[in-house]
Parts: sequence; structure tokens; C-alpha cells
Amino acid sequence: MTAVPVLPSAGALPPHVRSAFGVAEVEPRPAMWAGRRAWRCGDLLLRPVPDKVVTAWSAGVLDGLRVEGLRIAQPVRSSDGRWVVGGWAANRFVAGTVEPRYDAVLTAALRLHEALADVERPRLLDGRDDLAARSAAAAFGERRVPLDPATGGALFTQLAAYRAPLHLTPRLVHPELFGAVLFDDAGVPALIELVPCWRPAEWASAVVVVDAVAWGGGDRGLLERWADTAQWPQALLRAVLFRLALHAQHPEASPSTLEGLERAAGLVSALL
Repeated sequence: MTAVPVLPSAGALPPHVRSAFGVAEVEPRPAMWAGRRAWRCGDLLLRPVPDKVVTAWSAGVLDGLRVEGLRIAQPVRSSDGRWVVGGWAANRFVAGTVEPRYDAVLTAALRLHEALADVERPRLLDGRDDLAARSAAAAFGERRVPLDPATGGALFTQLAAYRAPLHLTPRLVHPELFGAVLFDDAGVPALIELVPCWRPAEWASAVVVVDAVAWGGGDRGLLERWADTAQWPQALLRAVLFRLALHAQHPEASPSTLEGLERAAGLVSALL
């Protein structure tokens, strides 16, 4: 469960945005992008964005990025060189759907993070205090966050006692790859967005596994097949704690929506 972003209205694509991205004469067609409403105009996909600064930074990183075996939804500048116009951004349309190919997503994650290895920590992360940032800080024991016991806080407290030192190097990672990787008819993955986070790559992979087990039908074998990942049990533990902390603070959380995370927590606990 992720935070609900505040977006510009996606009900209508403003004419000036279409003009800015050079598709004024193209009839917009409704589409979905990262689970949110967007508009397809020819080979472009136009979408409202929750954070202009993050979107512009992300576009600058993805622009021209090449990752072996991974298609990238390349960002597109407006006619005056901007990445974001009136709260809207554009990228090249990439075909595909979200599929439960979690080992392929994890392989894509490894290749993506390797390609991003030389990217410096973005200053936009300084002082960040959104739901995801607070939850990650809580998971790594860097911050105490009030958590609702009924929607994950009690389980978080129980599991946090099993944290051991984690000797992994933080770097630029994408912590929300579950649902952000599409597959075409040939099974080739595509990345449709880049969410910046400065944490170990092993943890980002573990988040994919926890999400897959909690909400995507992933099984125990997914944890076992990636067991040679450095400090895997502790990376998985912090991934579970991250999702529990996020869930326990989320405005739409309920005890019933916790069931998947409880299952994931049980499988991870068996490895500790």
C-alpha cells in the first residue's frame, strides 16, 4: 500500500499542455500509467504528476538511460525544454501490462540499479518527510514513528526486535518496482517511472519480494531463489517493516488490508 498522491485533475487534458508537447492535433485517448489515469496522444503518454520537482529530476536521469534487457519509457520535453508543464509530464508510450513475473522484475531491478550506480544522491531527498520516507526511516531504526497497532504497528514492534546490523551500501534505488514494470507480448520488461530513494539495492529488491508475497500471489520460493543476495534475511526484514510502517500510517488502511503483509511477515520471520 502506497501513499495517495495529490494530483492535478486527470479528467481533462488541458489544450495548452497538448500544444506544449506537440500533440495539439492528436485526439487524446484515455490510458493508465502506474495505476493512475493518463492520456495517450499518438506515441506519447501525457500524465498529471504529484511532484513536479521529483518528476523533473526523474526525467533528467531517465533521459537516454540504457539498461540491458529493460525498455525505458523515455521522458519527452515540451517545446520550450521543460519536463513538466502545468503539472503534466510526457513520455514515449511503451506497450505492456503488469504481470506476476516477479523473478523477471527482480532481474530488472538488479540491472536498473547497476545502471544507476554512479548517480549521486539527489538533494531533493534532503529533509524529505513524506509517508514513504518516514516509513523507510522507521524500518531502518533511524526514527520512531507513531503507528496504529491495529493496522500494522503491533506487528512492526514485534518484528523490529529481530533487527541486526545491516552492512550494505546505500545508493539510488527505486523502492516501488512492484507495479512499475510492464511486460510486452514477448515478455520484455519496461520501466515506466523512477521513484528516487537512497537505500541499499538489496533492500529495494526485498521490497519487490514482500509486495509480491503480500499482494501478488508470490510464494515462499521467491524468497528462497534470491537467498544468495547479501544479508538477505535482514534486507527482507526491513522491507516488511517498511511496508508495515507505511500501512499503519495510511489513511485507507484497515485490519482487513493487513492480511497480505501478515503472510509476508510470517514467511520472512522463518528466515531470521
